[in-house]
Amino acid sequence: MPRRRALSPDEAELWRSVARTARPMHFHPTRPATAAEPAPAPEPAPLQHSKPRLSPFLLSEKHRTPERRDLAPALPDLLGQAPLRMDAGTHTKMTRGKLAPEARIDLHGMTLAEAHPELIRFILNAQAQGLRLVLVITGKGKRREDAGPIPHRTGALRHQVPHWLQLPPLGPAVLQVTEAHLKHGGSGAYYVYLRRR
Repeated sequence: MPRRRALSPDEAELWRSVARTARPMHFHPTRPATAAEPAPAPEPAPLQHSKPRLSPFLLSEKHRTPERRDLAPALPDLLGQAPLRMDAGTHTKMTRGKLAPEARIDLHGMTLAEAHPELIRFILNAQAQGLRLVLVITGKGKRREDAGPIPHRTGALRHQVPHWLQLPPLGPAVLQVTEAHLKHGGSGAYYVYLRRR
């Protein structure tokens, strides 16, 4: 790179006269049309140290995996987070499989369009008969080959039935929904505890 030399007084005067007549390429009406000598650049502000995004890593240290965040929690977790609206002792007996369901419906193998009206009919009839605990069997769903990058959950009925039980016309009839005990079908069935009429 060639070394810069200082301008002589004549050259500096010539440069100033040329700079006065020059207009900026992007003319702005609020700025003056003549360009003066360039203003000195402002001194940079002192750097502030921020927290490092990653924790320090030592050479002999094992890799720490970050905690996994599941954006769509599993169905048993969602049902377990629901508020308890029935007697706690009865709920404990029910979840341990010590209460026998008074009636059951098997939706296993039905489509969503077939299962929804059957479930409505069954729940409303059971409540009209004065039953309290019924069993809704949905099945666990068929496992399919994973065909793409987006995971899909198995068991359309298994995931849809708890939503149907919260919506009208079934919502006012249902007091509590929990996953059934293993002896009554486990994750492929639900205990539905009904309100008294």
